[in-house]
Amino acid sequence: MSVRKYSLLTILIYVIAFFAPVFAPTNQASTTATTVTYLAGAILMIILYLSQTNKLTFERTDSAFLSTLFWGIAGIFLAVVLQTIITQIEQFLGIPIESQNTQNIIGLVLRQPLFALAAMIGGPIMEEFVFRRALIGLFDSFSLTWVGIIISSLLFAVIHQDGHLLLYFSLGFFFSLLYKTTGKIWTSMISHVGMNTLVVIANLILAASN
Repeated sequence: MSVRKYSLLTILIYVIAFFAPVFAPTNQASTTATTVTYLAGAILMIILYLSQTNKLTFERTDSAFLSTLFWGIAGIFLAVVLQTIITQIEQFLGIPIESQNTQNIIGLVLRQPLFALAAMIGGPIMEEFVFRRALIGLFDSFSLTWVGIIISSLLFAVIHQDGHLLLYFSLGFFFSLLYKTTGKIWTSMISHVGMNTLVVIANLILAASN
């Protein structure tokens, strides 16, 4: 399968997983459906990725397990530091520090704890395959890798829909750099999953203490 066909199929899976819960009859059913479709979408994308052999120009073919794990874990803490810095910049610019997207997710997790699996695992895995591997891959096939990184980061920011465009663009760009520098999509995926997990847990602890 060519990189372009792979990328388009990955994006199609994401669109289906993202919009399918809209047809659920109730809000509770919609939350359950979101959890199921996000996890199913993530599994399908992993299978699809592992089944194709065409690599992007910067992807590495060696295993490099320890290096991938190291930078993936280091990326979690670097992403948290980046988030803190960008949040301070946004606050200086008059942008409210609260993230409506995060608050909505925490509210759903409090009502349906299993939704945490979608927020911490299914969602970030799909986003890495779509916004990093698929979108960057489309541009990389035309030797426009950096254009792909910028556009994918912009789309990553827009899709979160809560006004923190600078924050999400910066995080998207950071995850893209991790991916490009290490040549492994698993690196940025570990960082993204780890960061989402920390954010969800921290907000749950904060909510419980109030």
